[in-house]
Amino acid sequence: MNASKTITVNRKQSHVETCLKRNVCFDTKTTGFERYEFTHNAAPEINHSDIDLATSFLGHRISYPFMISSMTGGYEQAENLNRILAQTAEKLGIPLGVGSMRQALENASFRESFSVVRQSAPSVPVLANIGAPEIAQGLTKKELDTLIDIVRADALIVHLNPAQELFQPEGNTRFKNFLTQLKKITETLKVPVIVKEVGCGISPETAKNLVEKGVTIIDIAGAGGISWQKVEEERYLQQFQHENRFSPSALEELLNWGIPTARSLTGVAALKSNNTHYRHIQIIASGGISNGVDIAKAIALGADLCASAGQMLKALHEQRLEETILTWMNDLKAVMFLTGTKDIRQLQQTSISLKQG
Repeated sequence: MNASKTITVNRKQSHVETCLKRNVCFDTKTTGFERYEFTHNAAPEINHSDIDLATSFLGHRISYPFMISSMTGGYEQAENLNRILAQTAEKLGIPLGVGSMRQALENASFRESFSVVRQSAPSVPVLANIGAPEIAQGLTKKELDTLIDIVRADALIVHLNPAQELFQPEGNTRFKNFLTQLKKITETLKVPVIVKEVGCGISPETAKNLVEKGVTIIDIAGAGGISWQKVEEERYLQQFQHENRFSPSALEELLNWGIPTARSLTGVAALKSNNTHYRHIQIIASGGISNGVDIAKAIALGADLCASAGQMLKALHEQRLEETILTWMNDLKAVMFLTGTKDIRQLQQTSISLKQG
């Protein structure tokens, strides 16, 4: 394995370890969900046992409006992590995404760390994943087909991470021509393209640009959970302990850069509801989702389903992944009972408001 490929493998492993061992969440920014509340329905006219959490995604009926978001792949230990994630997704009937597959294009040695997902989750939606810099520089049809074929993907995630790349010691900040190349991909690929941020949020203006290029699903992945700037800053300091890239006051703001999840969600949802041209898009809400009440609020604010990576990684590490997801779904069901909503479609139409005072 050459030096650049070794660096990629080490980086993927260090990302997981840093997220598990260090405090890399936003310091000065929350998701914003805590600012919202539902109106209590004292006479819900439904039975708790009759509430249906199922919904549809990518042509599949899924058990819950929840997805295990993209995490890892491309190094030896990732194969076992992805196998457990996939087995849990299959058992619970929910979608999952794999981590960035650039390594799979560079080196066939670790493709099994990705393909194990489909082997372990044969019936649920599985999403391939590649970064915006790779798209911007141009991928051949053969390369795109390889990404899809490795996991027999139902869709391709293209992740937007300019802030992460800016902070990453070996980051790639060449994003020029991304939208042009994205349009070519949506016109060529046989599966839908999902564009997601990694934790800084997507504005309505950016969402417009993405939809104009043929994107049909947007994962807003807002600020409030893991700050990938902080993850990469930790790695940078390990390598260059005495080098300052930014002034201290600017560094604090840049580490906490991003659109809070609730604000990003409401902005993109308003774009969808106010303009028939955008009504067909689906919205995934992620970025700091930490329980089922967050999920309920996100759906009421306009999301079609929610996703989590950081909390799922911690739950996996603590051997309570399935338990965590089912507990979150109990939270969600509780909110639906207390608001008198029997299914996800009704929850999307349920009134939610900013807290008073």
